[in-house]
Amino acid sequence: MGIHICGAPCCWGVDDITNPNLPTWQRVLREAHEAGYSAIELGPNGWIPTDDIEGVTAELNKNQLSIVAGTIFDDVLSDDNYEKLLKQVDGICQLITKLPKLPVEPGQRVPTPYMTVMDWGHDERDYAAGHSDRAPRLDEAGWAKLVSHFKGLCERANSYGVRPVLHPHAGGYIEFADEIDRLAEEIPNEMAGFVLDTGHLTYSGMDPVEWLRKYKDRLDYVHFKDIAPKVYDEVMHEHIRFFEGCAKGSMCPIGQGMIDYKAVAKVLDEIGYNGYITIEQECDPRNVENSLANVKASVDFLRGIGYKI
Repeated sequence: MGIHICGAPCCWGVDDITNPNLPTWQRVLREAHEAGYSAIELGPNGWIPTDDIEGVTAELNKNQLSIVAGTIFDDVLSDDNYEKLLKQVDGICQLITKLPKLPVEPGQRVPTPYMTVMDWGHDERDYAAGHSDRAPRLDEAGWAKLVSHFKGLCERANSYGVRPVLHPHAGGYIEFADEIDRLAEEIPNEMAGFVLDTGHLTYSGMDPVEWLRKYKDRLDYVHFKDIAPKVYDEVMHEHIRFFEGCAKGSMCPIGQGMIDYKAVAKVLDEIGYNGYITIEQECDPRNVENSLANVKASVDFLRGIGYKI
């Protein structure tokens, strides 16, 4: 496999920058190194400072890490939020284009770092995460606005030479099969690729093997997570936000949940995917003392079925 496994700050509970319980970014980089990673994502905007290139570079070098991707994880629909998101893209791209680079694997579609773009922040969709039958859909005007904003963010990232990758996410307005397909039709490959997440696909009723194969020609980047079936079943029968389910333990280390990762490895080999895959196990930051052990369990499982870290 010409694939390397990377980490994500959400494995340490880092998703919401306003959460008072977040660990320091220095701790997460240190533990990512201890887990054996050579790369990690930047995390939510502002958690790792975007205005201290020298300081961030020094900390990355100390831990022998690179940044595989930056992230826009916010309300992409809102007109009032759009200019703020463009400024986030500027800050993130100005940072990640100056940080230590990852090598390009033979056959890798696009070099890192990537700009992962996700829509998030709508209660009406968050409480319907995983439930395609009851999730409200955007009307035509709302959909056109969402796509226009996605395109603007992608164009801004492209202006820095950073490849934007679109990420369907449970609880956002791009989650289910019909929404993914329509977004792929309306935003061309020349503008943006996709990062497909095995966990979000499964959570939202899709087979990750099928969808990795389906979008092999748009697949620039991949996220891995696993789902604890017992907790998932409980969450699906509750009126609960996506991250409230994560806090209850809906996500678990790779290989301990309901996703067949040997089948995932087989399809990635079949489609010739090469490059980088990032492990995500969203959790409550109040449980951060378990994060390193959980990350190591995921890493050990993936090493055991042939992946390089």
